[in-house]
Amino acid sequence: MPPYSIASLNALEQRSFISCLSGVYEHSPWVAEHASLRRPFASVGELAAAMHACVLAASEPQQLALIRAHPELAGKLAIDGGLTAASRLEQSAAGLDKCTPHEFARISGLNQAYQAKFGFPFIIAVRGMSGTAIIAAMEQRLAHPFDREICTALDEIGRIASFRLNDLVID
Repeated sequence: MPPYSIASLNALEQRSFISCLSGVYEHSPWVAEHASLRRPFASVGELAAAMHACVLAASEPQQLALIRAHPELAGKLAIDGGLTAASRLEQSAAGLDKCTPHEFARISGLNQAYQAKFGFPFIIAVRGMSGTAIIAAMEQRLAHPFDREICTALDEIGRIASFRLNDLVID
């Protein structure tokens, strides 16, 4: 069971490698599958970079599907208990499960505006962020053009994946 060593991941057959890392990118085991072909990895950082490179090399429809696989911050899935364990832990660590009614209303309104403009949920690596900082980032990024926001969302997904890999794998 986790944490895994980088050496043990390198030694796994492909199906097991994918299984061990399938939750790093939200509902997107294809990222681990593509990265498995780039083994061996010398470090967790190298693995994270390879996985992110696979995302950046994917087609735009695949990238959009990856972005859309992420839940809204403090959204319906969080309220209904439908988040993945990793997303639940990340959102609760940022205090999103303890938002004031005003913060919750503001985040909900920003989620709606963001979804209406871009067609996918707002993505940010919330680890170490306050609710106020998250709201400020949402407000700022609503001004982005579509292409820039796709790049920003993919970079944030890469940061989330790096955090998850560092929790899961030791060098």
